[in-house]
Amino acid sequence: MNLELTPTPRPDLASAPTAILNAELHRALLEATALLEREVKDATPTATGLTRASIGSFITEIPDGLLGVVGSAQPHVEYVELGTRPHFPPLEPIQDWVRVKFGISEQSEIEAAALAIARKIAARGTLGVGMFHRTWARLEPQVQAIFSRAADRIVARMAGGQA
Repeated sequence: MNLELTPTPRPDLASAPTAILNAELHRALLEATALLEREVKDATPTATGLTRASIGSFITEIPDGLLGVVGSAQPHVEYVELGTRPHFPPLEPIQDWVRVKFGISEQSEIEAAALAIARKIAARGTLGVGMFHRTWARLEPQVQAIFSRAADRIVARMAGGQA
C-alpha cells in the first residue's frame, strides 16, 4: 500500500490550485488516519495481538477526491466492535484465547474454560467494545482541527504564501 502523493513538479497556472488542494488534503488525511489508527489500536482489547495487528489505514482516490480509511479486513473485528447476539461460537479460537489470556497449559483445563465461555456467549452474546466509534467520538474535534489547518494552508499557498 502506497500512501504517497506525487505532486506535479512545475504545475501550470490552471493546475496549481488542484495540485495544492490535493497535496494539502493528502497531508491532512495522512495525519488524521495515522492518529485514528493509533488510537483505535490502543482501544482494541488484545490477548494475542492479532486483532490489533489487523487494523490499518490507507488513502485512496475516489471520483470526488480522496478517501482515508481506518479498518480491518478480519471479519471478527466487527463482532469485537459491535458485540453479538447469543450464539454458540466455535471452540478452537476460544481455546487459543484461553491459552494466551490465562496462561493455562493443561489441555483439559483449556477445553473446559473454552466450553464455559462458549456457553455464556450462547446464553448472553457478547458486548461490543466500540473501539472504532468511541475513538471517533473522542477524536472528531482533533480531526476537524487537522482539516481546518489544511484549509488554512491551502488558502495561504493559493495566496502566494508557503504555510
